[in-house]
Amino acid sequence: MTRYGWPQVVVYPVLVVAAMLAVALGGSAHTPLWAVVVTEAILAVVLVWALMFFRDPRRNAPRDEMLFVAPADGRVTDIEQTQQNEFLEGPALRIGIFLSIFNVHINRSPCSARVETIAYRKGSYLNAMNPLSAKVNESNTLTLVRTEEPKERLVVRQVSGAIARRIVCEAKEGGSLSQGQAFGMIKFGSRTELYVPASMPIECLVCIGDAVKAGVTPLLRYGK
Repeated sequence: MTRYGWPQVVVYPVLVVAAMLAVALGGSAHTPLWAVVVTEAILAVVLVWALMFFRDPRRNAPRDEMLFVAPADGRVTDIEQTQQNEFLEGPALRIGIFLSIFNVHINRSPCSARVETIAYRKGSYLNAMNPLSAKVNESNTLTLVRTEEPKERLVVRQVSGAIARRIVCEAKEGGSLSQGQAFGMIKFGSRTELYVPASMPIECLVCIGDAVKAGVTPLLRYGK
C-alpha cells in the first residue's frame, strides 16, 4: 500500500466495513436473505477495490538511460507533436496516458533527472480521457532536466479527472529522481502526460491504445 494514499487508504475501508456490519446486524426480520447477501457482496467488492486502488507494486526500471519509461499505468490515448510548450519553449512530442479507477495510480519519473520547477494549477474536472482536460483541469507540472546525456528538459504533467480531486507530489524543486522512481500519485481516475523536445531524433515505441506500466514500459528512445 502506498503512503501517498493516507488518509483515504484507512478511512474508506473502515467506512465500507462499518456499512457491512450495519447491514449484517441491522436488517429486520422481514429483510430477505438474498437482499442481505447481495448487499454484502457489493460492499465486499467495493472494499477490495478501495484497497487495490492504493496498491504500490514493486517495479524494476530498465537500465537504459536512452529510454523514457512510462510515468503512469494506464492506456495511451494520444500521441502528437505540439507546436509550442510553455515549459520547454518550443515544439514537443506529447504522450497522454489515461488512468482508469482500476489502474495503479503511482506516478514515476521517466528517466534520471533533476527537478527544475513544479507548477500547480487549479482548474476544472473534465473526463481525463478528453485531451482538453490537460488544458483546463487541475494539474501539477514537473519540469525535469535529464542528468544523463543528452541533458534535455522534459515535462511530466499530473492531471486530475472527473472523479479525482487530489494530486500528490512528493518531489521537490532542486531534488533528483532516478529512472522509474515514484514521486506521487493522483487519487482516482486521472491523466498523466509526458512532453519531450521535438528538436532531437526520438523514436516512439508505443501506439494509441497500448497499455503501459509506470517505470517499466518504454515510451520513447533517443535516436543515434
